[in-house]
Order: sequence, then structure tokens, then C-alpha cells
Amino acid sequence: MKFPIAAAVAALLACAGCVRVVVHGDPAAVAAEGGHSLRIATYNTSLYSDEDGGLIRRLHGDDPAARKIAAVLQKVRPDLVLLNEFDYDDAHRAADLFQRRYLEAAQPGGGEALRYPYRYLAPVNTGVPSGLDLDGNGKIGGAGRERGNDAWGYGLHPGQYGMLVLSRYPIDAQAVRTFQKLPWSALPDAARPVDPASRRFHYSDAVWKRLRLSSKSHWDVPVRTPLGTVHFLASHPTPPVFDGPEDRNGARNADEIRLWREYVSPGDKPWLCDDRGRCGGLAGDALFAIAGDLNNDPVDGDGRHEAIVELLEHPRVLRYATPRSEGAAAVAAAYAATGVHHRGSSAHATGDFGPKAGTLRLDYVLPSVGFALQDSGVFWPAESDTDAAIADGSDHHLVWVDVAR
Repeated sequence: MKFPIAAAVAALLACAGCVRVVVHGDPAAVAAEGGHSLRIATYNTSLYSDEDGGLIRRLHGDDPAARKIAAVLQKVRPDLVLLNEFDYDDAHRAADLFQRRYLEAAQPGGGEALRYPYRYLAPVNTGVPSGLDLDGNGKIGGAGRERGNDAWGYGLHPGQYGMLVLSRYPIDAQAVRTFQKLPWSALPDAARPVDPASRRFHYSDAVWKRLRLSSKSHWDVPVRTPLGTVHFLASHPTPPVFDGPEDRNGARNADEIRLWREYVSPGDKPWLCDDRGRCGGLAGDALFAIAGDLNNDPVDGDGRHEAIVELLEHPRVLRYATPRSEGAAAVAAAYAATGVHHRGSSAHATGDFGPKAGTLRLDYVLPSVGFALQDSGVFWPAESDTDAAIADGSDHHLVWVDVAR
């Protein structure tokens, strides 16, 4: 093992990562690059509560995790970012509080106060009662987890684990497309779960016809940036676990990821209808960036890995070196010492999911062809880095990509 060389390379990468975060948005740096750049990010913030209104109450106080999340955003300063696991409320009170009390106040370890003039949030399927027996236990609804299992997407109250888009640039709200209610059965060759013992479909025909594909929602949010209109394709597929031998969540996760492949692929798609009744996929010349906690690692952990691999290798998705961090590699090395080994590159992981699962790459920013990649990274500093003090607000870490044209 050539440890001194590996250590030197890791130190160089870590130092470069620190510089990139600090200088983003510096007008002199942008001018030197010869034009505009755009930093796009995704961050599963874990800003949720098991109680309806719980996140609002948290943010009304002095929430340590929210302060760390805000500090990371202030440090990285993305122009456009998707926050996963940010509870939705109809009055947008949680979003208001997070912006005003956390982002717009300089946080310890963060950078200067950060203001996003534009945002998009909307209802999601999590916690919304379906009126159906989705978990097959012979009952509809109930209390606690049983109630959550029979919601359109697992959740203990409507809006739990929601999504929030924040942007420095104007959002074309009238052109937003949402696919919250798209039936899973509408997807051609949908992976309808089958019980391997009985060889019967897990969902009856009546349930299957009504069951929604998206566990939260799928959004196409057009943003007017200096690089042109960018379609920000946001989602958070269900984890491919917490089910039975029928693998209903694994199948759903794969098809939620596949929806974006269908959306950006050519061809007539009369089945692909949004919540306002407009049908078809994304225009072939449109710029886009797919973002979110997609809950699927290309080689490790649970899930149907071909789903994420096929999205990464889609001809309209820009090929670029996988974002990495020094912190991820160090944590994976510690797990390896206890017998937890993975096949994928340890530096590519975006979250730490405990001693059983270890570290995994679940969070993605995938720009389209038509962009030129400038840089990318995962905000996961080494434990010895002072920035590590703000990096543990969530079990996921922010992923960012800098693009130009």
C-alpha cells in the first residue's frame, strides 16, 4: 500500500474542495472563467417531524440541526438547490422560518447570510391516506406505522419528508409540471410487485389501477438562469427497504427513477400526463438537471441497481467524474475495519447509514448534455477539518455541481 502518496493525493483533493466552496460566486473568479457558472446542489436535510406541525415548532425555536444545515448552505452557496426531507405545510410556514431565521442569519461555521428570492414547494404523497390496503395486512389505515404504510407514500402525516426548491434565479411557476398523481400502472412495463411464494401480484387489480407511482412527487421546475432555462427535475424515490419478499418498495424505487429516464427520452408518450393533464416528456433541446436523494447506489446496498445505472448512462445525461469527498473515504475505512465492505468507491458515498448499511451513494445531481462541467463535490469534510462541525446535521451530505456553457 503506497500510503504516503495516497495521503498526499487525499490532502490535495480536500484542500481543493475547500477552495472551491469559498470562492464560488466571487465576481472576479467568474470573470476569469469567461462567463457565468451555475452551482446546482441537492441536500437531504432530515428536517422533518413525526408530528404534524412539528417542523414548524422546531424552527420557531433554536434548532441545532437546522442551524448546521443552514451553515452548510451558507458555506457552499448553491444557486439552485433541492432540499429533500423538508416537511411541507400548506401555509409554507416552515419554509418561511428556515429562510428568515436560519439562512438569513449568519451561522457559526457557515458563511455570510444567504437569501433565496425564489422557491418552489407543493404537496407530496407522503402521509396522505390512500383509502386502500397497500401493505396487505387486511386493514385500511390505523395508527402509527400501519397508517403510514397505507398512505400514498409512507409518512405519519401529510407532507412529511416533503421537498423544497430554493433558487437565486426566477422560477417559471406557470410552467412547472408535477407528477404527484401519475398512476404507477401508467408506466409502460411497470414492475408490478409479485409475491414469490404464491406467484400472485401483491396488489389487486383494483388497487394497482389507482396506486400512485411517486412516493413523494416528481417535479419539473423551470428556472430562468444566466445559462438559459434549466429544467430542475426533483424527486425523492422511496427507499428500497421496509417491505417483504414481494419487494414492493424496491420495485417502486426503480420505477420512480425510471420515470426520469422516460421523461428525458425521445418519443411520443401519451401516458406521461402531469397533474394538470398535460402529456408528454421533456423537449429534446431542453437543458435539465436531475436532482435528489434517489435512494439507490450503483453497486452497493439494497435496491435494483440497474435503475440508477441506466439513468447515469442515459445519452442525455452529462458524463463527468463522480463527486467525491475525503470524509466519505475516511468513514468507509472505519467501517471496513469492522468488517463492512462495499464494492463501490468509498469516496463517492453521500451518506452514512450506520454499521449495518455503511456509507452509500444515494444523492445525485445529474446535469444534461449541453452543459460544460467545471467542478463537483460532496460536502463531507474529514473529521480533522473544522468544517466537520457543521456537516452532521443530517445523515446525508450536500452534493454540488458547477456547470457553464
